[in-house]
Amino acid sequence: MHKIFIVEDDSKISNLLHSYMSKYGFEAREAADFNQVLEEFRQYGADLVLLDINLPKYDGFYWCRQIRTHSNCPILFISARDNQMDQVMALENGADDYITKPFHYEVVMAKIKSQLRRAYGAYASSQVERKLESGELILYPERYIVSYAGQGTELTVKESQLLEALMLKEGRAVSREKLLDLMWEDHHFIDDNTLNVYITRLRKKLKELGSEDRVETVRGVGYKLVLRRGDLQ
Repeated sequence: MHKIFIVEDDSKISNLLHSYMSKYGFEAREAADFNQVLEEFRQYGADLVLLDINLPKYDGFYWCRQIRTHSNCPILFISARDNQMDQVMALENGADDYITKPFHYEVVMAKIKSQLRRAYGAYASSQVERKLESGELILYPERYIVSYAGQGTELTVKESQLLEALMLKEGRAVSREKLLDLMWEDHHFIDDNTLNVYITRLRKKLKELGSEDRVETVRGVGYKLVLRRGDLQ
């Protein structure tokens, strides 16, 4: 049974979300102390986090960054703030999706189930670990880890999905539409800038590993992963 951690200071919304979690067979816990969100998350061992932005003392962006230092579990923001910059900031701080209030609880549940399938689906339980290679760049899709020249770093679920899609089509352009389809089941509700944010985050992580300029923009189409001379084994 998957565990959902709800970080929402509106008790009415929090209680309703908790009720829906139980209805759909999930275990859920609501944050009790908004000064100890990370500690409660770690003690609970949540598989997914629902996180509001406006919280006492520290905002949701802060707690998202803190959780990301310990876990790559899916994080979904739920907020009344519907401007584009807040959505971009949420993604840049490590979130996997953003839902604006007011929302339909059925939509929230659908997004939760989608994120859980992607993070803990069939591949996650496979006994044979997959490994994708491009020169010295190696991706372990089920562990959300990428390594280059012996150095590794963790990816979020979405970053891993993005890199996997590009590695599977190495040297060939993958359209923005295709990437959006792979990363979000209903991408028509996803802002066009969202994919740009993830591309930027992925490029930054690859650069930190010493494998920079691997993701090229193909104007009018999308992106492709290229193999540089220095990346050959």
